[in-house]
Amino acid sequence: MEDFTGGVTEMYEMEACPPNLFQIVLKAYERSSLMGCSIEPDPNVLEAQTPEGLIRGHAYSITCVKYVDISTPNVAGKIPLLRLRNPWGNESEWNGAWSDGAPEWRFISEEEKEELGLTFDNDGEFWMSFKDFQKHFSRLEICNLNPDSLSEEELLEGHKKKWEMSVFEGEWVRGVTAGGCRNFLDSFWHNPQYRITLTEVDEGEDEELCTMIVALMQKNRRQIRNTGADLLTIGFALYYLPYPDRVPKPLDLNFFKYNASVARSPSFINLREVTCRFKLPPGTYCIVPSTFDPNEEGEFLLRVFTEKANIMEENDEKVGYADLDQKIAQEPTEEEKEETNKVYEFFLQIAKEDKEVDWKELKEVLDFALKPELQRTKSPSEDRRTLTETNATPSVAQTQNVNSSNIFLTLGRLICGALCKDSPLSDLIPLASKATPLNAGVALKEMHMNEFSKDICRSMIAMLDVDRSGKLGYEEFTELWKLIMVWKNVWTVYDTDNSGTFSGFELREALNSAGFKLNSRILNILMHRYGGKHGQIHFDDFMMCAIKLKTMIDIFKEKDANNTDAATFSMEEWLEHTLYT
Repeated sequence: MEDFTGGVTEMYEMEACPPNLFQIVLKAYERSSLMGCSIEPDPNVLEAQTPEGLIRGHAYSITCVKYVDISTPNVAGKIPLLRLRNPWGNESEWNGAWSDGAPEWRFISEEEKEELGLTFDNDGEFWMSFKDFQKHFSRLEICNLNPDSLSEEELLEGHKKKWEMSVFEGEWVRGVTAGGCRNFLDSFWHNPQYRITLTEVDEGEDEELCTMIVALMQKNRRQIRNTGADLLTIGFALYYLPYPDRVPKPLDLNFFKYNASVARSPSFINLREVTCRFKLPPGTYCIVPSTFDPNEEGEFLLRVFTEKANIMEENDEKVGYADLDQKIAQEPTEEEKEETNKVYEFFLQIAKEDKEVDWKELKEVLDFALKPELQRTKSPSEDRRTLTETNATPSVAQTQNVNSSNIFLTLGRLICGALCKDSPLSDLIPLASKATPLNAGVALKEMHMNEFSKDICRSMIAMLDVDRSGKLGYEEFTELWKLIMVWKNVWTVYDTDNSGTFSGFELREALNSAGFKLNSRILNILMHRYGGKHGQIHFDDFMMCAIKLKTMIDIFKEKDANNTDAATFSMEEWLEHTLYT
């Protein structure tokens, strides 16, 4: 039913149904939910019939749910009744209490019968008490429809209600927002978070509680099934926020360390959708959907149904600039000042008479200044290799007539993908094929290893090139160098083991230290664009993240002079700004 209607489905087993099941069914009927029920089939008999006239394995539909006024000589009150329909639409009907022509109908007034539309025909439709329904049926399925499924005419008539629905699409990305379940505390807080506020309690109940149905669905898993990917093991947890204005956005590690969830999905399971109904006091809550294990990637759809209006939003930061981390914004040491002066001198030496550099000359300056950081940016295979430098003494194996070119050709193929981002493989193979044990160091140097790519250098120029000349002057370079030193200091703080990488889970904090506030959606995009397949960030990729962010934010703020969080561009303006970044 969910695939046909787009609604949210709940399943109930009669052996373990909640005590308020009739209230659930009644409110579902009032909101035009589709309901079906069935009896456990007999494995030995196809479509076996029970003594009460019910057919095992049939998909009965529930067509009406009512509290019916009843008046007997001894008692008067209301009785919960259901109207069901056999899909055959024939004489195979329930023959117990409240069936067609049953004596119980004598105690119902004619006005009530007329309101119920009561008929006694062999049409497969019949009434039965809710008590008998629980006794004879095995399971119940409720498909709660989206609010827009009801027409305005139905709502204006006043006898129909609708669910209040909030919908969000999200994604778990390796190394940034795929934090795993609460068992993995250090990464759990990186999962997407959604804040919901419930203000009004449900109607017609003594308990001052709010109904909330949470449905978490995996998206697009069928499309990747042919690659061997299966459904992820998913679930969610709810956390109460007694003081929502005093907690960070998103909730951080310390919050989850000292606060337990108030509700959660029954289990983490590899189904397409996990759905659960909750009764919660009014207040503000945070929903955290996740996979069971960290770093499992996938897209999801989160839907929340409530009886009364709810306010739901992503529990995340507002995108923009932030203050620099104090440990990053410290005054430079004398050694750093001396280093900066050397860089400025080298810039002037490269720039010559016009005191401007293009991207190639800028690359030469930056490679000179930041060689130590670039040299630490290696792939695991690069760390393990041992290369002979040009001035090394030949070994016995080297002096023998052995064709070593194939070895270095293979080596070139292995490392070019990770280290030579801007050189096609066809350009690298000739270099690798020329390599011998004696000139391997030269060949690898010619492959442009451990250097800034031309894209980074071009983007740096575009970031500060106000007149769009394709060059940077001395003053523009000094401003660029200050930014680079900030980003370099951030890198030093987060690359604690000097490996040349840090975990993508630290990307939010690293960029925040560098003066950028980002939400999970932007972080996902950055990780897709600049992250490694194992969820790592390299030095040059981190620099590119910072460059792109500053450039794009500045372009936007130039158009949003009044800080309205909105900007208007013509097609020409948009192309002019974005093509040169």
